[in-house]
Amino acid sequence: MDLFSQIDDQEREEVLRLRRELEEANRLYYVMNQPTLSDREFDEKMRRLQDLEAAHPEWYDANSPTQHVGSDLTVTDSRSSVVGKGFEQVKHRYPMLSLGNTYSRDEIADWLKKLPADAEIVAELKYDGLSIALWYENGTLTKALTRGDGVKGDNVLLNIRTIPTIPHHIDGLPARMELRGEVLLPWDRFEQLNREREAEEEPLFANPRNAASGTLKLQDPKEVARRGLTCYLYYMLGEDLPGRTHYERLEQARRWGFPVSDAIRVCHSIDEVMDFISYWDQKRKELPVATDGIVLKVNSLQQQEELGYTAKNPRWAIAYKFPAEKQLTTLRSISYQVGRTGVVTPVANLDPIRLSGTMVQRATLHNEDFIRQLNIREGDKVWVEKGGEIIPKIVGLADRNDEMSATASLNDELTYRFPTVCPECGTKLVRVEGEAAWRCPNENGCPPQRIGKVLHFVSRKAMNIDGLGEETIALLYEQGLVQNIADLYDLRKEDIARQERLGDKSAENILASLEASKHVPWERVLFALGIRMVGETTAKKIARRFRSIDTLQWATRDELNAIDDVGPQIAENVVAYFQDESNLETLMRLRQSGVQMASTEAEPEALSDKLKGKTIVISGVFRQHSRDEYKAMIEAHGGKNSSSISRKTAFVLAGENMGPEKRKKAEELGIELIDEQRFLEML
Repeated sequence: MDLFSQIDDQEREEVLRLRRELEEANRLYYVMNQPTLSDREFDEKMRRLQDLEAAHPEWYDANSPTQHVGSDLTVTDSRSSVVGKGFEQVKHRYPMLSLGNTYSRDEIADWLKKLPADAEIVAELKYDGLSIALWYENGTLTKALTRGDGVKGDNVLLNIRTIPTIPHHIDGLPARMELRGEVLLPWDRFEQLNREREAEEEPLFANPRNAASGTLKLQDPKEVARRGLTCYLYYMLGEDLPGRTHYERLEQARRWGFPVSDAIRVCHSIDEVMDFISYWDQKRKELPVATDGIVLKVNSLQQQEELGYTAKNPRWAIAYKFPAEKQLTTLRSISYQVGRTGVVTPVANLDPIRLSGTMVQRATLHNEDFIRQLNIREGDKVWVEKGGEIIPKIVGLADRNDEMSATASLNDELTYRFPTVCPECGTKLVRVEGEAAWRCPNENGCPPQRIGKVLHFVSRKAMNIDGLGEETIALLYEQGLVQNIADLYDLRKEDIARQERLGDKSAENILASLEASKHVPWERVLFALGIRMVGETTAKKIARRFRSIDTLQWATRDELNAIDDVGPQIAENVVAYFQDESNLETLMRLRQSGVQMASTEAEPEALSDKLKGKTIVISGVFRQHSRDEYKAMIEAHGGKNSSSISRKTAFVLAGENMGPEKRKKAEELGIELIDEQRFLEML
């Protein structure tokens, strides 16, 4: 094979790989609301694929990501049988294309130079939300379509009607018209929503765009209304519409009462365009919603028509993407947080900076290895980036210029040293072989671990005790009223009522919830105990094998290890828990308080053996039954539940928003995905 043939083969492989990666990235972004690539990484891969395809036209493929836009339709790709329900899919009257984009001002200048000499440019903010097309018939809003695959979209009309700024009816509109815009979740609502999800131990949204997308696809308009979406409209389509320019139509839409942004400018030169970009690159940080760039459009509608379209982009518009937001600040100090399981996490305390609409003063440093890799120390100038992520992260270190810093890496006295004892209780830290984290082993004496255990105990998926938040539990701990989970059941009304922001009514509600928790089933009580690595699913499996605390207390490592998904380390943790005298005392007190320490249910009768010998993994969100109900069905029909996919997995019961890692693993192993309708038909 000659050199040119080898190069062609390599580039062909690269084309195929890029197509797979971009299709998967599109699916995760538009359908799953779980992006894995930054916008810039995605765009760089797309640009590389476009260049390769241009150099090799013989490799043209109509299904290439370069030939179509990503899709947010509720039906997933052909590799999956999962079908979303509840939304009518409607064909767009006009294809809903994406915009070509760039991160380079030079490329913006080149694009402008290719336009007609007399072209005016409308510069607008590029809002980071979910695209929507609103159809009005004789003044009434009749449909609201998502982008979908650009050809058809989901009709989310009932949810759009919950947005107060979108009119339901306006007299005097053209007989038939369409307005396009962006649905957004404001920063304050985004942060509130994530606080709620964190309290409920639900996965956090990565950014407002994902939160807006997830919200708009909910089946409950009341919940959509509660979350507080907003919207900006930026384009008008239809026949017999007023105005000969894009700007005139936006102004008319504003006069009719539609939500149109004020951040719009008609530009007549490259300099004016660049001024607009520079101004909003800074000013956007003060906006109540997320933005990620600037959109430039030819103002004249006639010139737009003459310039036309490519397969997926209008030639008369382009988007300039702001670089990922990054700020330089000073690392003032490193503090250490101790979690419920004893893991000690270093945290950077920073000079305050504003990133992506919020003030940032702290960022995780992950573990000792991360700090040593960056060679970071207190007083350093560090680059902090949010880039759409929830948690700010330190991504780099500024150059050290002073003489002391220049020699720091060679001087042991100046290099960073991780603490050797717990910052909370003084216990010598341990580091398990193969783990990156240092851990405090004093789980029953270290204050943050003790408070964390109580918080875990009262959480929704454990004992579900309302009214006892983190601040209240910390206060009760400091006053000596709640030192461990058993102390909760000794609380008196007056103990609670005298706490700050509480009173008699709150105290009564908390005591009632504590009383109700005594009826929580044994499997959830076991989960609530907080034995290390014993999660919700594992607790259920252990509780079904050992149907009381008495039998579990005497279980051997081998007996525990024989349970599905209970490996040697979990078995060791369970045995060690029952060897601790303080744990045994706590369990005795919980029993005396009336907490369920044994299963009160008879062994479930098998309904059939249709799933006998099959190991099944559940992933995603379901409509007809809860995940727990599906797990019970699987066991009632002879199957086994598993939390992880392996070659032993028979199939995955896949709901909406299936975890991307599980999907990837299933595809790699050739494991079939079955939706809930097909699963129910099987039974």
